[in-house]
Amino acid sequence: MVVPLTVAPPSREGFYAVNNPFLVSGPKGFTEFKMLENEDMFIRIDFPGVPQDSIKVRIDPTKKAVSITADAPKEHKHDSSPRNYGSATGLVCKCCEISGLVSHMSDGVLRLHLSKTRASSQSPSCISFLGGPDREDRCSTGPHTFPHGTDPHDPELTGPLLEPHPCVNIGSDMAYEWKILSNGGLYVRVDMPGVPKDRFTVSVVNGRVSVTGDAPAVGLDSGGRFYSGEVAMLESQVSIPGRKIKTIAKNGVIRLIIPPL
Repeated sequence: MVVPLTVAPPSREGFYAVNNPFLVSGPKGFTEFKMLENEDMFIRIDFPGVPQDSIKVRIDPTKKAVSITADAPKEHKHDSSPRNYGSATGLVCKCCEISGLVSHMSDGVLRLHLSKTRASSQSPSCISFLGGPDREDRCSTGPHTFPHGTDPHDPELTGPLLEPHPCVNIGSDMAYEWKILSNGGLYVRVDMPGVPKDRFTVSVVNGRVSVTGDAPAVGLDSGGRFYSGEVAMLESQVSIPGRKIKTIAKNGVIRLIIPPL
């Protein structure tokens, strides 16, 4: 029989990143915002399980907001359900409009490059680009800055409690899912957004099944990410080749079918 391992904080400080229990280094958070020197905006949003052709990004007719919808199919019969994501972000000022959008989706991560222009030459400049928790209009004179940006190394993104994915509308909103199979084996799904399918590894040592994933920095990412953790324990403390575990790796998600001994 194979037993799933309960995800627990690795230290008294809690998980390195509350958005994913397997993230051990690199930028934290489901999203990352970065103000660029030309006052454009870079945004990273994790959508694990979503293929490149299953995401839609649209600029609202008002040119004040961007809406995002995405579907992650049920890749294996043991997945609890497909997943549907939805998100939106936009300007909080009245003086500017979104003028350009470039999007790129790969390995379960959406990256957006947004640009803006003043809606009117008579409008003042502003000090806000995209909406965050504070929806206050910040029109004023002065250069553009971005007070709502997320710091991917913010200590508040470390803690004892894991957070559900805020963009999930339907399906599992957590990064780890398991199911005991009728033959005594185990099915495991682990979200590791940003990891290409050839950068996952699975190993079994002393009966414990571990998974790692290396997500390189892409484009304007503030850095690469590395994931690692134990997901299951075999009834007998033996070491077996990882190849005996069936793996399905795609779109920033790895699925394992671990057979009973």
